[in-house]
Amino acid sequence: MKRHKLSKYIAVAFLSGLLVLPAITGVAQKSHDNAVNRNLSIFNSIVKELEMNYVDTIRTDETFKQAIATMLMQVDPYTEYYTPQDQKDFETMTTGEYGGIGSYIMERDGWTYISGPYENSPAAKIGLKSGDKIVRIDTVDLKGKKSDEVSAMLKGRPGTIVTVTVERPYSKDSVLTFEIERKKLQLPSVSYYGVVNGSTGYICLTSFMERSAEEVRQALEEFKSNPNVKNIILDLRGNGGGLLESAVEIVGFFVPKGTEVLRTRGRSKASEKIYKTTKKPIMPDIPLAILIDGASASASEITAGAMQDLDRAVLIGTRSFGKGLVQSTRPLPYDGLLKVTVAKYYIPSGRLIQALDYSHRNPDGSVARTPDSLTNAYKTAHGRIVRDGGGLVPDITVDWGKINRLVYNIVRDHWSFDFATKYVAENPQIESPYDFEITDDIYDQFKKFIDPDKFKYDKTCEELVKQLREVAEAEGYMNEETKQQMDTLSKLLTHNLDKDLNTHRKQISSYLLSDILSRYFYTKGEVIADLRDDVAVDSAVNILSDPMRMKKILNR
Repeated sequence: MKRHKLSKYIAVAFLSGLLVLPAITGVAQKSHDNAVNRNLSIFNSIVKELEMNYVDTIRTDETFKQAIATMLMQVDPYTEYYTPQDQKDFETMTTGEYGGIGSYIMERDGWTYISGPYENSPAAKIGLKSGDKIVRIDTVDLKGKKSDEVSAMLKGRPGTIVTVTVERPYSKDSVLTFEIERKKLQLPSVSYYGVVNGSTGYICLTSFMERSAEEVRQALEEFKSNPNVKNIILDLRGNGGGLLESAVEIVGFFVPKGTEVLRTRGRSKASEKIYKTTKKPIMPDIPLAILIDGASASASEITAGAMQDLDRAVLIGTRSFGKGLVQSTRPLPYDGLLKVTVAKYYIPSGRLIQALDYSHRNPDGSVARTPDSLTNAYKTAHGRIVRDGGGLVPDITVDWGKINRLVYNIVRDHWSFDFATKYVAENPQIESPYDFEITDDIYDQFKKFIDPDKFKYDKTCEELVKQLREVAEAEGYMNEETKQQMDTLSKLLTHNLDKDLNTHRKQISSYLLSDILSRYFYTKGEVIADLRDDVAVDSAVNILSDPMRMKKILNR
C-alpha cells in the first residue's frame, strides 16, 4: 500500500472512531488496573503464606529488597529503589558531598587497600598513602571484609574520629595507626584543567553534579583571561552523566542565551518540558572540541549531542553509550526513595539517542541495540545529517588501539601499582609532573621487580599451538613432518618475558608513568601523564588549529 493511501485510511479510521476512543481507553485502563490489583493480591497472599507456614524464618528485609530489585530490572536498569541507608550513596552521586576521610579504596587478596587519597583530604593530610593495606578500623579486623563494607565504616558524620590501622610495604614502620577526623568532603567534577600545546585549554569533566557547572566556569574564566588560549577541549570520556540541569548550564557557556538544549517528554504530551540556556555565554565563539567514548552517557550525551546538533563543537572519539532517558525521585513510605524513569529527552535536532528500547525485550528478557539500518536521519543547524538511536556518532573517529595481553596482566594483577608504591617509598619527591620520564634505569628496575614465578602470563600463542597439536592428532594429521613443523612453530611462539617487556615498553611505560605521578600529584598527576600520549587530544589539537577544516566539518 502506498504511503498516501495508507495515510488516507488512517485518517478515515481515526475520524470514524473518534467518539468511541474514550470508551476504548477507559476499558483498557480498567483492565490494566484489574491486572495490577489481582497481582498485588496474589503477591500479598504468598507473603502471608510464607510468613505463617514456611519451615524457617524468612529474612524479611533482604527478601523484599531482592524482590523489588528483580521487579524494577524488568523496567530498565535506571529505575531503582533506595532504602534509607542507600540514600547516602545516592546523595553523594548527585551532590558530590559526603562525610569521610577522602580516599579511593580497592579490594584485592581478601583485603582492602588505599588506592589513592584525594588531594587535601583528611586521608592525605594525615599521611595515608596508595598501597596501604587497611587491616583494622577502630577495633574491627578487616580480613575478608568487602570494600563496600570498609567504605561504609570509613564514612560517617563530619567531626567524628575514626582510627585506621594499615600495613605499609617498603617501610621500616610497617604497621601504622592513624586517628582521622572525618570531614564534609566535596568530590570535584573537574579532575584537571590546564593548557596543552601552548594554546588549547583542556578541561577533564568526570561527572555532572551540583557544582559541576561552577567548576567548568572557573576553568573557562581562567582560559578567557589567558591570551595564549585560542581554543577549548572538553573531555567527557568516561563521564557517565548526572544532573540534566548541569549539562544545560555548561552548554550555555558556549551558545547564545535562550538556545534550546533539549526537550523531555513523558507519558503525555502535556508533560513536555523545554530546557533553554538562561545566561550570557562565556566563550560563544571560541573553537571547541568535545571528546567522547563508549562510557560517555546521559548528561554527557546531552552536552555533546546538543553541541553537535547546534554545529557548535566537533565531536572526537568513539560512539557514546546511548542513554536518552531521564530519571526523577519519588518519596516512598518509611523513608524509602524511588528513582524512576519519567521521560525521554530529545536534543535540538529532534533526535532521541537512546540505544536500547526496554519496552520491547527479546524472549529471553535481553534488550538489543537499535540497528543502524533502523535509525532515522535528522539535520543539524547547518544541515549535516545525524541519526537517532544508538548514541552519538563522533564527527572524527579515533582508534584507541588494543591493549596487549601482557600489559593487561601487568595492570590487572597490580604489578605497575605495586612498583609505583615501591618507587615512591624509595624516592619521596620528584620535581615536576611535566618533566618526569620513565627512564631506562626506572624501566630496568620495573623489569627486575616482576617475579617470573609469580607473574600470571596469559600465554595465548602457546595454548593455541597446544590445541592445534591436539586437533591434528585427533584428525590424523600428526605425522613426523607435521610434528617437526609444530615443534618449530612452538619454539617461535614460546613467550620470553624479558623480550616481551622490551617489545611493549611504550605501552607499559604509560601505565607506570600514570601510577607514579598519581602518588605525588594525585588525580592531576594521573591526567598529566595520560595527556602525553593521548590520540584523541592530539587529534583535537590538530583540528582546532585548522580553521578551514573546522568549518568543513561543521558545514559552515
